[in-house]
Amino acid sequence: MALRVLVVDDSAVMRSMVVKVLHMTGLPIVEIREAENGKAGLDALEQGGIDLALVDINMPVMDGLTMLDNVRANPKLAALPIVVVSTEGSDKRIKELEDMFSVSLAEREARGATLTHAGEIAAARASALLADAHALVQAVTTAGELFSGPFNLGAIPTIAPFVLPQTVSVLTRKYPDIKLYLTEDRTSRLVDQLKARTLDAAFIALPYDAPGIETIALFDDEFLLAAPAGHPLARKNGLSPEDLEDEDVLLLEDGHCLREHALSVCRLKGGAGREQVAATSLGTLVNMVAGGLGVSLIPRLAADNGLALGPDVAVRAFVTPVIGRQIGIAWKAGSPRAAEARQLGELVRGQLKPVKARFD
Repeated sequence: MALRVLVVDDSAVMRSMVVKVLHMTGLPIVEIREAENGKAGLDALEQGGIDLALVDINMPVMDGLTMLDNVRANPKLAALPIVVVSTEGSDKRIKELEDMFSVSLAEREARGATLTHAGEIAAARASALLADAHALVQAVTTAGELFSGPFNLGAIPTIAPFVLPQTVSVLTRKYPDIKLYLTEDRTSRLVDQLKARTLDAAFIALPYDAPGIETIALFDDEFLLAAPAGHPLARKNGLSPEDLEDEDVLLLEDGHCLREHALSVCRLKGGAGREQVAATSLGTLVNMVAGGLGVSLIPRLAADNGLALGPDVAVRAFVTPVIGRQIGIAWKAGSPRAAEARQLGELVRGQLKPVKARFD
């Protein structure tokens, strides 16, 4: 669910700080509005389009408590989620910090305030503290209850389309109280989100070493040959990786771990010819093969679970299975959702069974 948030505070500095921290939380926020006093905040709420309000109860002019009374008296606004906060003295303490460290945390102007570089660092540290506090609350409230409430799950692009649909179906059926939020991104970005606790778990390809991240391998993923239907290798018996040495092997573009796995496992060299054409996705890779641009390697996980393979593409297994990668699940070390991540991994391991004979 995309959130539209209203921040009501008479301090421009505190509004800027709160807005910055909100952007760092990883919440699905699409819009943040600001109001400098209770009256302006109430007007903004009455205009509509707000899903959540953060209100400072210590504001002058029309204080936060009066604003809350007005909100609760309005039938159209009474059900709106409102978080009551107190920033009394916060701006003063920010100024004290600035004096203590001889550094400016905010640039104050008549129309508002913006954070300096030092202020950005302070906001980032505050965000980390909020993440730790969120983890504490999550650990307490979900203790003993698997998959209760929000669960943020990620996957890399060469896994997501072939694992997540079944995963979502099974999870929501088995754990009706779960609220799944899905993210598809490259491994390095998923790992960053795991470390920031904006993701609870992620499906990635192993091996992948990242300090502070724990993983378990779920199953091996075999490489298959994809070739144009009329290509000699499409009919060859006893296929081996050596048969690719003189072929134009199409790969995913730099940054995809599947590319590195293909180069490593099959001992391919990224020569000039192979660098001229690179695909952005497995679907594009298959279309390039169908167009006669070369041959490629695709993971069995994809071939068995929905990757579109038309009549112009022949898919064959190697006589000796070539294990391209391991499918694994990752989570932040010490995460309160570690048990759920492991349980999720076991669930996927049991659901996805390769159809070994299909491409032999």
